[in-house]
Amino acid sequence: MRSLYNFLTHLGSPVLGVLGMFSPKMKAFVDGRKGLFEKLEQQMAGKQNVIWMHCASLGEYEQGLPVLEELAKKYPNANLVVSFFSPSGYEIKHKSAKADVVTYLPLDTKANAQRFLDLVNPKLAIFVKYEVWPNFFLELQERQIPNLMISALFRKDQAFFKPTGSLLFKALQTVDWIFVQNRSSLQLLNSNGFENTSRSGDTRFDRVSHQIEQDNKLDFMEQFCSGQTTFVIGSSWPEDEAVFLDYLNSEAAKQLKTVVAPHSMNPKGIEHLAAALGDKAVRFTEAGAQDLQKAKILILDTVGYLTKVYYYADIAYVGGAMGNTGLHNILEPATFGVPIIIGKNFADFPEAVKLLDLAGLYAVDSAAGFTEIMTKMLADEKFRSQTGMICEHYINSNTGATAKIMDKIQELYGDRLV
Repeated sequence: MRSLYNFLTHLGSPVLGVLGMFSPKMKAFVDGRKGLFEKLEQQMAGKQNVIWMHCASLGEYEQGLPVLEELAKKYPNANLVVSFFSPSGYEIKHKSAKADVVTYLPLDTKANAQRFLDLVNPKLAIFVKYEVWPNFFLELQERQIPNLMISALFRKDQAFFKPTGSLLFKALQTVDWIFVQNRSSLQLLNSNGFENTSRSGDTRFDRVSHQIEQDNKLDFMEQFCSGQTTFVIGSSWPEDEAVFLDYLNSEAAKQLKTVVAPHSMNPKGIEHLAAALGDKAVRFTEAGAQDLQKAKILILDTVGYLTKVYYYADIAYVGGAMGNTGLHNILEPATFGVPIIIGKNFADFPEAVKLLDLAGLYAVDSAAGFTEIMTKMLADEKFRSQTGMICEHYINSNTGATAKIMDKIQELYGDRLV
């Protein structure tokens, strides 16, 4: 199985190059890895006592960040290396991530894993959430480098637990300790013979709970909102637009100030959205102070502001769940006590399932359903306020994962990392 995996991985490299001719994201994926090892060799010069954290993309980085920050405090002599698989993580954070070195992860071949680990030479490796790469994991085991997974989630339908996923299961068995988010993940691992695991919770709760302590004021949002009821649509996709566009073009939406933050900054997608919303909308990159005050809708066609924009929200819609791309981070608005609306495909996201059960979140499957819940939230301020309070309480009741992880790291590897 490993031989077949390696063959397919090698075969995939030229295919990705061809796909890059048609997809900007795939082009960034391929181009970002050109000269990776030469650049990494320069970055790692003189670096010792390395702790390496790998994240798939930006969301996983934010999930791992509380642990990264605590590692920096606990082990000030350590050098922190962060790797990304996706361009959407690397391109945004390669200059600002809280690490000494930020790099792409090379494709998971045996030779790449060996060369990467020769250069980085970590004393501890940490993989966030779902990231399991067989050649890297097996090479870490061969070198006796401790390997942890944090904020992990497991379900019976994942490849690990199917006959065709035997290599992934074998790789998972090499992990020294697995910190899972919930009880069902722990029970599933235990039932498959894993004893080196514990339920820590989700580090994202720690991340977002700290956000409320920050200065979240944004001058452009102060100008735009002007004290009016504000609706924030975060990380939206075309499937989400099909649900909310009619409402934003209706008379009912005129009582709102609305921010739409698309997930993708693809120029054609932004232009299509702007055209669909008409002259009542203004793009952030084109807006002056008077434009912000006049406009009813602000298209946030840039990255890096959404977390703070949620501070101004009275209602939030979080995208990704109307299609199959995956629900984006609902904990960011929840920490500010904002009631949340999402799409219909959220079953694989336990925080959404729980908040729906608690009545802090509402899921819609159509434009009509969206209009119905928006109408209720705007008409009933008490209902809106109570829904938001449920979200805030949910966040505050689930912090502490970072402390549990750090305690275990200190117990198992404290002497190694000093």
